[in-house]
Amino acid sequence: MNIILLGAPGAGKGTQARILVEGRGMVQLSTGDMLRAARTSGTEMGQKVAAVMDAGQLVTDEIVIGLIAEQLEKGAKGGFIFDGFPRTLAQADALGDLLAAKGESLDAVVELRVDDEALVDRITGRFTCGNCGEVYHDRTKPTKVPGVCDVCGSHDLKRRADDNEDSLRQRLLEYYKKTSPLIGYYHAKGKLKVVDGLQDMAKVTADVAGALGG
Repeated sequence: MNIILLGAPGAGKGTQARILVEGRGMVQLSTGDMLRAARTSGTEMGQKVAAVMDAGQLVTDEIVIGLIAEQLEKGAKGGFIFDGFPRTLAQADALGDLLAAKGESLDAVVELRVDDEALVDRITGRFTCGNCGEVYHDRTKPTKVPGVCDVCGSHDLKRRADDNEDSLRQRLLEYYKKTSPLIGYYHAKGKLKVVDGLQDMAKVTADVAGALGG
């Protein structure tokens, strides 16, 4: 099964992707991870990536599609999760063409839909343990002892620099401008499944599984 996870920043795509990887043996294809791996791989494609990134230029769609093609050739027992790609209609067309050429298909596009105001509250209040990665929230999940991680006892609690209201609203604006047209695109193709991303995590996970056929 090959799927795309769509959703605004902070909607929970990363969490649900990890659950699918662990539970279904899927492979998460993150654009950022692929570019970083390619840059140090020494392959012909990796040399192209390194040259573009070292020059401070944006990596082209052609290069990203080439990296995805390499991953598809390796195969995956449970299929692929496309994370961070496509972001535009042109990229969606290119991905569709690539899958068809490889004898693959896109089975579902799951949108984790969220309310902007609730999302702002969720993101601006969150902080994580720099040691074990546990995630907390000022209002809904504070640490039992202020400044101390419940899980590992570390005092290394951090907030992302861009987890503030102004930055988040700018990220949301960019998402709606560039990526939201994909919602209509995949709805028209009969691939879109919508899940309420602001539910309890276990309920989101169950609904994602239902959207994928259980």
